[in-house]
Amino acid sequence: MSIDSVVVTIFAVFGQAKTETKSGSQILFAIASGSGADDVLLESRIPPPLFSCFGFNLAMSLTIKPHLHHQNHRMHKPKSTNSRDWTQIYTVYGMEQWQTLLFLVFQATIFSIMSVLFLLYFQPICQFLDTFFLFTATSSTGGGSAARFAAGFFGCVTALSAVCLFFAAGNFFYSSVGLRYEMAQRIVSCVNDWSNVKVALDIGCGRGILLNAVATQLKKTGSSGRVVGLDRSKGTTLSTLRTANVEGVGEYVTCREGDVRSLPFGDNYFDVVVSATFVHTVGKEYGHRTVEAAAERMRVLGEMVRVLKPGGVGVVWDLVHVPEYVRRLQELKMEDITVSERVTAFMVSSHIVSFRKPDQHILGLLGPGEVRLDWRC
Repeated sequence: MSIDSVVVTIFAVFGQAKTETKSGSQILFAIASGSGADDVLLESRIPPPLFSCFGFNLAMSLTIKPHLHHQNHRMHKPKSTNSRDWTQIYTVYGMEQWQTLLFLVFQATIFSIMSVLFLLYFQPICQFLDTFFLFTATSSTGGGSAARFAAGFFGCVTALSAVCLFFAAGNFFYSSVGLRYEMAQRIVSCVNDWSNVKVALDIGCGRGILLNAVATQLKKTGSSGRVVGLDRSKGTTLSTLRTANVEGVGEYVTCREGDVRSLPFGDNYFDVVVSATFVHTVGKEYGHRTVEAAAERMRVLGEMVRVLKPGGVGVVWDLVHVPEYVRRLQELKMEDITVSERVTAFMVSSHIVSFRKPDQHILGLLGPGEVRLDWRC
């Protein structure tokens, strides 16, 4: 079965599903997505008509703390002029971690087949269970009441598991393609004035959806600035440069391979630093919930602050660990820390966090009880 046919099956069955889900499907997705596959540019393509049935709706709920600003006026959804056809997004950027999608669909198919077998051969299964477990109470239709209950119970569980896995696969594809593009537009809208931006940085640029969104904004405002995409893989950066040329913003984009925990740039270098669903992957070799992994994520956040110019803006869209980022930014005395409403991505909650680095003269005015902060922490 090809990747295209797998995606076709997902949208044909679950095209109208919403992004909110029960905890059971979240657990199934968490188990399936633990493989940590590397970013891969999927070369397969899907015909345009197949996306007409795709109608996911985002489920939003406010989850910010009272002492943080909620910027509805800045983190608004992009205007319709920025919307693009699903086919265009997929054709240009492909899909990351398609192995996870394939794994989810494979597991969902197995459970679907099992549930159909339970339905078609319910009576023989009841008789088998009745004989195997030595149930004595039998009925004239075959199989004891306990055997019938067991067969029905396992049949329902397999059917429900298939539905959850198909739903998880659909949400995974949606989050990787459509939602990522939409959130890139929202991240761009968090910066008020792009005309004064000379150099911007995208940490963990991946396929370049956010990178090209920034470059497009620079092009629209007539800026002479450039945006640098940083990624851990040289192969990914080459693919990203190709997508930038396809989008017509190649002259605004440059890509580099480097370690995000020690950015290869000087202090106070960038006007804007952005990142999309990347920081949470740093330190995953230690386990996502460990102290070591949290320290690595905080190190990346400190590097983001270090390379920002005084008065520069940082914007991070990430999963799960956003409260950690907010606390760290508060410790680093960042200003205008704002958190967006909750957006379900990859079956978990996500938020956009934006902040501004204080001006240089403010950093120099230390009170008697204050100490100078080290951005590299």
